[in-house]
Amino acid sequence: MVGLGGLREVAASFVVPAPAGVAVRARLRVSMVDAAVLAEVGMFLGSLAAGDLAVRSRQGLEHDATAWAVRKRELTGVCSARWAGSITKATHDQWALARRGQAAELAWLRGQIAAVEARLARALGAKADKRAGLARGYDSRAEWHAKSRRLHALQSRLARVEADWAAGRVRVVRGGKKLAHLRHHLDAAGLDEQAWRERWRAARMFLTADGESGKRFGNETIRVTDTGQLSLKLPAALARLANAPHGRYQLDTAVAFQHRGTEWLDRITNNRAVAYRIHHDVVRDRWYVTASWQRTPAPVLPLSAALARGVVAVDMNDDHLAAWRLDIHGNPVGEPRRFCYDLSGSAAHRDAQIRHALTRLLHHTRHTGAVAVAVEDLAFSDGTSREKHGRNKRFRRLISRFPTAKLKARLAAMAAEQGVAVVAVDPAYTSRWGAQHWQQPLTSSTRKVSRHDAACIAIGRRALGHPIRRRTAPPPHDQSDRAGHRTVQARWEAQGREGSRPRIPGPRTRGVPPDSGAKAGDQRAQHRSGHTAEQQTWQQDSLPLSL
Repeated sequence: MVGLGGLREVAASFVVPAPAGVAVRARLRVSMVDAAVLAEVGMFLGSLAAGDLAVRSRQGLEHDATAWAVRKRELTGVCSARWAGSITKATHDQWALARRGQAAELAWLRGQIAAVEARLARALGAKADKRAGLARGYDSRAEWHAKSRRLHALQSRLARVEADWAAGRVRVVRGGKKLAHLRHHLDAAGLDEQAWRERWRAARMFLTADGESGKRFGNETIRVTDTGQLSLKLPAALARLANAPHGRYQLDTAVAFQHRGTEWLDRITNNRAVAYRIHHDVVRDRWYVTASWQRTPAPVLPLSAALARGVVAVDMNDDHLAAWRLDIHGNPVGEPRRFCYDLSGSAAHRDAQIRHALTRLLHHTRHTGAVAVAVEDLAFSDGTSREKHGRNKRFRRLISRFPTAKLKARLAAMAAEQGVAVVAVDPAYTSRWGAQHWQQPLTSSTRKVSRHDAACIAIGRRALGHPIRRRTAPPPHDQSDRAGHRTVQARWEAQGREGSRPRIPGPRTRGVPPDSGAKAGDQRAQHRSGHTAEQQTWQQDSLPLSL
């Protein structure tokens, strides 16, 4: 939305609510016998999950509670009622996730088609006009022809997705589309068929059980006792593998949750629901169990209370987090800080780098005494297209790999555990106005302030409700008020306060011109004893020598 002066309207800042779910993971040091049993049970249940997903996909939009009950009843005969409930629920969640992905793809395709059509309609080499809403024209006839072909491909793809959306069809690959495509490029991946097959089977296994409050240790299907003993209910077709009463299989190893272990123990001791998932990491040849549960949502801290001790403003970048502490008046305190990370390599490496940087940021926040972190509410979902950034492939790759959603989710979860509030602000013009108003004044011979450091101040001031623009300097000494007047800042509720200062014709000072004012015609006041005439020189009496 565009506000006054052609600038985008700035949204209000808000406190990000803490996540309502918790997940912890522990390693299972299983024996060869236990690993073989887990693999057999997982592949059997995985085949049932694949068949149920196919049935759910064929039903499409005609699915209802009755159809769900029929699916669960059919699965109960070959496994158990609880396994059937977990499988049907996971299938429903997978179908809903794919449905949301279709909606996002529809929106993306329509946006791409609109952008290409707008540029095709312009003359070759035409400049963009943001005020008139006109896109830039393509540079050459060859590029125009290539984009017209791309437009037809996008329109054909949009027609297929719209047909699937109307029919309720979803396209899901159990095990992952990336791993499925890797089957045809084993040489490039450095794998043989057997190694790929093991990864494929591990990705398609199903060993997930939802918790039940009131049941023993919060889960009857996959049970972990307070001593760490793990056992699972075997499907009816695999009852021969049982080594414990009531058709259960008990592992030889014990489970120990190091992170949030006290909270997990408190839940299972009180028989509160805990969901478990067991999976196999083929690359490391390790088994893991993940426990997850829901918390009672904590009340969101009011914005004024979160900012009562100032804020640590953070500017997120591709290779580091720039941070600067601001007091309640919006003034930078201390020196800017930088927390670096490396987003190259595997997903696990990138995730570890982000966690480490956020940990150091939160420790710095608590050390400064602040209880709030201000970040930009960034979303690069529509900013990576070729139509928006042209041939700047390096910049498109940079913003494509920048994990804005994961970083914000990680920060909200980790800050909640440290008692730090996360304040999200509108990212409009923070880098530009921060560099314009704060970079040069804060730079000195002993301190180099970067554009990212200046953006931190803009982010923090916007979170605190102050305008980004600095207080203007006093007028020069050749004006009548002799540097006594200083322009005040705009109030936070004033419209257009973040924009450029309007040019007001006339004198720039508030000094009263000569021969005007309340006593301009009172000549007695000009010459009366005790009054100083406007054109008279003032002279101080000498001090008495007796004092």
